[in-house]
Amino acid sequence: MILGLGVPEILIILVIVLVIFGPKNLPKLGKSLGQTVKNVREGMDEGEEPKVEASEDAEDTDEAEDVEAVESDAVFCTKCGAKNAKGAAFCSACGAKLGE
Repeated sequence: MILGLGVPEILIILVIVLVIFGPKNLPKLGKSLGQTVKNVREGMDEGEEPKVEASEDAEDTDEAEDVEAVESDAVFCTKCGAKNAKGAAFCSACGAKLGE
């Protein structure tokens, strides 16, 4: 018994669906129904993931701090915006004098 329906009731429903949609459209209907069920299950599982995302945010913060530390060792060209070594006198991309 599925949802309180017996075998005869399910067969009647299947025959009605077959008559309404036709044998050519049944595979499409089954595929779309399967995708819907899959999406609903994935949606229900997403409610359990925020705990994992919080730890990922912490990792992103650590990476951002590392990037800021690396960027403090660099000088950016005011003309082209290229990243250059901290002690460089000229831009490696456009040749402009740094520090102007």
